[in-house]
Amino acid sequence: MSEAAHTQPSGDVISGLDSESDGLSPAEVRTRRDRHGENEIAQGNKRTPLDIAVAQFDSALIWVLVAAAVLSVWAGHTVDAVLIAVIVVGNGLFGFVQDYRAEGTLESLRELTAPTATVRRDGQSVEVDATELVPGDVIELESGDVVPADGRLIEQRSLEVDEAALTGESTPVSKGTDPVTADAPLAERESMVYKGTNVTRGSGAAVLTATGMETEVGAIARQLAGTEETDTPLQAELDTLGRTLGVGVVVLAALVVPLLFLRGTELVQAALTAISLAVAAVPEGLPAVVTLTLALGVRKMADENALVRRLPAVEALGSVDVICTDKTGTLTEGRMSVSRIWVNDSVVDRDEMDGGPLPDRVAAVLRAGTLCSDATLEEGDPTEQAIVMAADEYGIDVERLRADNPRTDEIPFSSERKWMGTVHGDTVYLKGAPEVILSKCSHVLTDSGQTELTPARAEQIREQVGAFADDALRVLAVAYTEDTAVIERDDATGDADDVSDDLLFAGLVGMIDPAREEVADAIAATERAGVAVKMVTGDNVRTATAIAGELGLGQRVMEGHEVEQSSKEALGERVESVDVFARTSPDHKVRILQALQANGHTVAMTGDGVNDAPALKNADIGVAMGVRGTDVAKQASDVILLDDNYATIERAIERGRAIFDNVWKFVGYLLSANVAEVAIVFIASLFGYLVLPAVQLLWINLLTDGLPALALGADPKSSDVMQRPPRDPDRGIVDRDMLGLIGGTGVISTTVMLGLLLVTLAGAPAVTPYAMTMVFTGFVFLEFEKLYVIRWLRETPTLSNRWLAFAVGGSILLQLAVLYSPLNVYFGTVPLELTDWGVIGGVLLLALPLYLAVASGVKRL
Repeated sequence: MSEAAHTQPSGDVISGLDSESDGLSPAEVRTRRDRHGENEIAQGNKRTPLDIAVAQFDSALIWVLVAAAVLSVWAGHTVDAVLIAVIVVGNGLFGFVQDYRAEGTLESLRELTAPTATVRRDGQSVEVDATELVPGDVIELESGDVVPADGRLIEQRSLEVDEAALTGESTPVSKGTDPVTADAPLAERESMVYKGTNVTRGSGAAVLTATGMETEVGAIARQLAGTEETDTPLQAELDTLGRTLGVGVVVLAALVVPLLFLRGTELVQAALTAISLAVAAVPEGLPAVVTLTLALGVRKMADENALVRRLPAVEALGSVDVICTDKTGTLTEGRMSVSRIWVNDSVVDRDEMDGGPLPDRVAAVLRAGTLCSDATLEEGDPTEQAIVMAADEYGIDVERLRADNPRTDEIPFSSERKWMGTVHGDTVYLKGAPEVILSKCSHVLTDSGQTELTPARAEQIREQVGAFADDALRVLAVAYTEDTAVIERDDATGDADDVSDDLLFAGLVGMIDPAREEVADAIAATERAGVAVKMVTGDNVRTATAIAGELGLGQRVMEGHEVEQSSKEALGERVESVDVFARTSPDHKVRILQALQANGHTVAMTGDGVNDAPALKNADIGVAMGVRGTDVAKQASDVILLDDNYATIERAIERGRAIFDNVWKFVGYLLSANVAEVAIVFIASLFGYLVLPAVQLLWINLLTDGLPALALGADPKSSDVMQRPPRDPDRGIVDRDMLGLIGGTGVISTTVMLGLLLVTLAGAPAVTPYAMTMVFTGFVFLEFEKLYVIRWLRETPTLSNRWLAFAVGGSILLQLAVLYSPLNVYFGTVPLELTDWGVIGGVLLLALPLYLAVASGVKRL
């Protein structure tokens, strides 16, 4: 169609689609299905389990280890090869489980489609599989239906549709058949219905304008399919580190093997030295320890109502410096609540209604509103339910009230009349849009009873409606009369159709989706931590800014149509200063996100609807709502808030920062050990000594990089974790502090261990089992000493982690086992005497002040 369907009269839309109000013929349906395809969301290229499994081994670290395993087999060192293989397979299993669970976003979109639909074919209403619908079909809708495709309404009777999943609008939308303006955003296209939304009231018929991938949901599916998974900062850094180490190992081996061979070393011995260097250089435990540490963080976050779907997202939360948050249900409670009631120039706030009996006139408004509604305490229209819940909270027995005043007649709500009426014996109650209700009234209820509704009094009421609206309250007026003669009936059917303008104006009810009590403090905490908070919502400007002001957010606003009209450069400038983005569409959210990312920000985006899925998937951290969120949003996210609460995001960021601290500690710990291992093996080999063969290096890494490093993940958070600015992801985990730590401690460890080697060799031409055992065991204990120094560097109390103490104790017992049990045959070790332990103790005492001096220097950097 050349013109948007929502802007045209319904008859013109039907004609433009070559259809009729009675629907299409079966033959025409078949023709159109061949042309447009089935009404379903394409699944896209879904990764198979095999694809996911293969991807786990696409890592430079992994390939270096695989090469080392192959060389070990060639050299006859099967034990070394087996140990390496176990580590590689274990890391792959961890990654596979996480990635496999992350698949399914587009499948969730497919499930939004209604299984069946009622459609007119040649004037007959028939039920068909929703996938068979085509553009031009005329569908019929009833309360409870899921809209099966996008359509232009041609008939409606009190039709309301919940479009929150698509637009973010917090309350059902009243629909009509009149055209709307061309620039009306999706949330204001009252003449349209959209695939995947829910009919909450009334009925109607619509001619389908788009099916399948051409619908609004289909457009979202295309965006999701075109979105590539992005690495978190830690993933990117570990990958870069792996590639750098891989290149370094290859270069080192290329130098060492020919150098040793030319010096008369046998080729097998030279190859074994290269294998040892490869194993020493690669922190093979790093992927597993990172994974397990993040998994430990995931468990803790789940206890705090944040469910993490992708492990690296835990760490990435610590780098977030902008949060783009939805309003409804995240910053607010996600339900309408009565905030104020106006009765005869007197405004009663919700707080004033607590703690005592309601004034008679306030109680009269709540009783009238409760009787003139279909909602219950458990379900119903959000605004009606808010009135019923307020009545219940303030002592009105809703069930008894309705039982004592049974409904005898009603005039249903419609978008044209904008009110509904009910009859209870001799009393008629009306509830609806204030201006319309006001036009139906001749008197107003005051302290002294009924008083004539003069133009001046009516104007005062209008001013009060405006004041409520300025505070983002949704306003309903309530009126009643004890004279059923006001009812006007339809001449043809005899049904109640209207009322005369002789009612008594009872009052106004102002409702709002209130801000969560704890959110203001959580926003203040995140802002103190250097994280900017921006509201991005489908709601209107007035509602959004009112909530923003209540929560302490700024009032600088940008609307969706401004986002759409801005160039990339202009939007990039505006997003830095804007606090609230209102009336946003899915495309707007993605553009806002991309503008922030282009400015160098690490962005967390929250959302709950289908419309949020593209932004969630494109964000550095996508945060979906667990209670209100759609399956599509959850599948597209990295983190799910089980309580839909912004305060949980603040706690998750705190947890993410604490986990990164722990990751930094053990990455520094592991790399400093690897640098020392490489230096010891390389320097010793230049003098003809093969010290620390591959099996011993793997054992060292297993003891020091295994349980102790993992136990670092349980370290408590530092007290200043939320007083620091966000971590700069461009700085890298191997930052200036870590390089100082690695270099300084690496030199100390290398020097001390080579000195121990020389002492224990006592002039021997080759490394003896005794000398090898001393260096092997001394290095293990030296690493444990350094571990506690690194924790001190990050201001972690020495005895604050009992799991670390258990891990270190267990590792020491394992080391003793390879010295004093038959296992020493496989490791080439011999039992040590008491005097030998005294020598090792002296080495530790010598190294400790040197380590502390390096740590103090790093702290001052």
